[in-house]
Amino acid sequence: MARRIDVTGTGGVRLAAWEFGDPPKNDPATEHDGTLGVLLLHGLMGRASHWASTARWLSERHRAVALDQRGHGRSDKSPQADFTREAYVDDAEAALEQLGLAPAVLIGHAMGALTAWQLAAKRPDLVRGVIICDMRASALGSASQREWSDWFKSWPVPFATLADVRKWFGEDDPWVERPNAARGEFYAEVMHEREDGWRPVFEPGQMLRSRETWVFDAHWEELAQVRCPALVVRGLDGELGRAEAQEMVRVLPRGEYAEVADAGHLVHYDQPEGWRAAIEPFLDAVRSAGDAGRL
Repeated sequence: MARRIDVTGTGGVRLAAWEFGDPPKNDPATEHDGTLGVLLLHGLMGRASHWASTARWLSERHRAVALDQRGHGRSDKSPQADFTREAYVDDAEAALEQLGLAPAVLIGHAMGALTAWQLAAKRPDLVRGVIICDMRASALGSASQREWSDWFKSWPVPFATLADVRKWFGEDDPWVERPNAARGEFYAEVMHEREDGWRPVFEPGQMLRSRETWVFDAHWEELAQVRCPALVVRGLDGELGRAEAQEMVRVLPRGEYAEVADAGHLVHYDQPEGWRAAIEPFLDAVRSAGDAGRL
């Protein structure tokens, strides 16, 4: 079961948050001893529902909430909205406070992972742990941004059917090195049907505006400011290389490392069981440390 909770982000942007669990756990700090508050942050172009399988097993023991970030999912997509890094971080901060999750564990994929560690650096009082899934700390540069702009233009939208979406993103997309059904499913989740066919729920221009606020800069300094336990997770075939991931762990004051075999960038989609095995011990350790602190 997932129930929607509206959150007001910075600048008055309306955000949709989705709490998983039946019944929901309302106050992890006082009503459920040992229960973690967990905020799940998707990557660029993603949506809260991408976390559904993760959130369901999390909700067996914790209070798990996934956020549709601005410009994504069912959250506001106003052309006048701010798509800076500060806006994304402030939105996550507002979600933690309005949902009563703090101090929480932040689990982020790609862009959502950057938001997570930037918030942990900014507001350590709100964050007790961070899981960083396949996000680089180094600058990607202008060539990367041009590649993304050209990639969006290559999409054969509108798609006639969801089967066409799955096939193009899972097989025909030039960025696909080998057939990947999980990738096709991932993108099918961010399409909605219009009169002329299936189109993305987001505006590609807003995605590029969001992306350009981080691709030109490195983010090592913010990593070094994360004082809570942090786990860096990468898929063996993902975008985050092993050497950079291990350097991120070294820079993090309390960093740990995990990798998932047979997984690419979409680790939690490619290998959900391997993903769970990688992060569950970390969550247990964060919870145990919290329990010990209350004794």
